[in-house]
Amino acid sequence: MLSAFRSALATPDLRKKILFTLMIVAVYRLGAITPAPGVSYPNVQACQAQTDQEGIYSLLNLFSGGALLQLSIFSTGIMPYITASIIVQLLTVVIPRFEELKKEGQSGQSKLTQYTRYLTIALAILQATGVIALADRGQLFQDCDQPVIPDNSIYALALIVVTMTAGTAVMMWLGELITERGVGNGMSVLIFLNIAAQLPTEGANILERNNAVVFAFVCVLGLAIIASVIFVEQGQRRIPVQYAKRMVGRRMYGGTSTYLPIKVNQAGVIPVIFGSSLLYLPDLISRLIGDPNSSSGWQVFLQNYVVNQSSWVHILLYFALIIFFTYFYITITFNVDERAEEMKKFGGFIPGIRPGRPTAEYLSYVLGRITLPGSIYLGLVAILPNFFLSITGDGNNQNFPFGGTAVLIMVGVGLDTVKQIESQLMQRNYEGFLR
Repeated sequence: MLSAFRSALATPDLRKKILFTLMIVAVYRLGAITPAPGVSYPNVQACQAQTDQEGIYSLLNLFSGGALLQLSIFSTGIMPYITASIIVQLLTVVIPRFEELKKEGQSGQSKLTQYTRYLTIALAILQATGVIALADRGQLFQDCDQPVIPDNSIYALALIVVTMTAGTAVMMWLGELITERGVGNGMSVLIFLNIAAQLPTEGANILERNNAVVFAFVCVLGLAIIASVIFVEQGQRRIPVQYAKRMVGRRMYGGTSTYLPIKVNQAGVIPVIFGSSLLYLPDLISRLIGDPNSSSGWQVFLQNYVVNQSSWVHILLYFALIIFFTYFYITITFNVDERAEEMKKFGGFIPGIRPGRPTAEYLSYVLGRITLPGSIYLGLVAILPNFFLSITGDGNNQNFPFGGTAVLIMVGVGLDTVKQIESQLMQRNYEGFLR
């Protein structure tokens, strides 16, 4: 592997891409720690030192690399873009115009990307407004009475919202620069960076609250979890596809054998994000419209059972939501009828299965069987932090560093980036990372 790194850095084009990516990463991390105008940075640090309870903000803070609770210019993180991309992708099934754009190729994809950007800005405005409203009302940090925004005039609050929204636009631009001129998918690399930036802090918290034996056990367990996730993420069912020979003009096409890969985790990390967001939404609404110190029955129920991540009600509900969204997302994104029609159009068929409707039914049967273990796998990985709260003794901070969304995204992005570097090295006849 060291020789592969040397080969990558010795190749001029690849070295420029890697250095350019590192430069964008440095700029991004600088913006993540730069406070927004009008925010009292000392008070923010004091409030973070006084309270460890992140509650409903843990997912958003994870995707922003800790920038959310620092109220920096990149506080909204990349979450608005992720949400906008998922919404636009789902709308391609609902809105005929979007479906037509998807089938138009590069021009249609450019139009969908433009719609995604517009929706990202709108969602960033909503998220920034919600975060500032919570911070102004003193609900962003529990049990902290220091004003994180000393000047709460309309002009000052609007300036912070505009700054955070502009920060989201800059993050989109930086991600696109990495995709075009760097290594890997830009948005995925930024998410990977945000999660990796939180690992040292989470590890230090575990070591501070427990002894070295527990910390070593968590590290070994984390490595085992990562190895298991890599094994499952690489797993796939390969359906053989045979293409018949056909004459086009004077040339003969087809007659080749290939396969249709169906991954065990076909849905990726999207069901985990859906499930987490849906569980955080009730508590967020209750905080915005109600009194945080109120002891009303529905708020007590939300806090004790839905929001409390160590509750068995929360764990079972989270697990069930992930399984549901896995089936829902795969049904929408993997259209078996379209795949069967494309294979039939180009003269492809599955050996032993007739083209057309029988092929679609066979693909649906295989997809349903492989989705079940994939959804259970996603659910088990996602609820790992809840089971290990008692081991780490971290009852307030719910972010176990090697479980849930974090490890799924880190492994997925890491494998994708390594494969891209691998392909670059193989084009130049160098030995790559994977053997």
